[in-house]
Amino acid sequence: MPSKNSIKLYLKNSYYHIYNRGVEKRKIFQDEEDYKVFLSFLKVYLEPPKEQEKLEFRINNLVFHGTKRPLNNFSNEVELNAYCLIPNHFHLLIYQKTQKAIEFFMRSLGTKYSQYFNKKYERVGYLFQGTYKAVLIEKDLYLLHLSRYIHLNPSKETPLKGTYSSYGDYLGLRKTTWVKSQKILEFFRSAKKTSLKDMFSYQSFVEDYAMDSGQILGELTIDNT
Repeated sequence: MPSKNSIKLYLKNSYYHIYNRGVEKRKIFQDEEDYKVFLSFLKVYLEPPKEQEKLEFRINNLVFHGTKRPLNNFSNEVELNAYCLIPNHFHLLIYQKTQKAIEFFMRSLGTKYSQYFNKKYERVGYLFQGTYKAVLIEKDLYLLHLSRYIHLNPSKETPLKGTYSSYGDYLGLRKTTWVKSQKILEFFRSAKKTSLKDMFSYQSFVEDYAMDSGQILGELTIDNT
């Protein structure tokens, strides 16, 4: 029987919770470089492409010119709304504009990062525990709760704002062009707290929230199948 959320219903103009973890729950990010490489691939795939790099090479004293073959680019098909990277798994909140965009995007991302990881650590075989999982997000309330879940996910391991996540972009601490936070922030009066009693900011929505296993977030954890 297929594992939960492994069978995917792809719809255009829809939000998805995408997640996966290392095979046998092993770490897929072992040092700071690994996190940065994964993020660099997200940037290449999601940022609008720049002019192709020009190359010059010689064969038998003849000069040839060409362009460097770029990686795939999905900037017109996929928007990344939130993310977090944990040592043994990752979460992405993605909006796809075309029906199969996520499938092609995740195939490129997973293949590229697996090649990097296996070469660096001199290993062979699968890096991830099967194909990624995908959950269709159909309600705004679920979308908001999911963004909070993603940003709180790594908070037990490192200080919240110092994690490898998009939370810093939401609070205006940095500006990552390929992180699209506006859809979620438009539900709030402000991104950051304006006072200790501010209940209408996104920061308050995330940081003042006490996890309740009986609420919707209990449904968002990675399944163990």
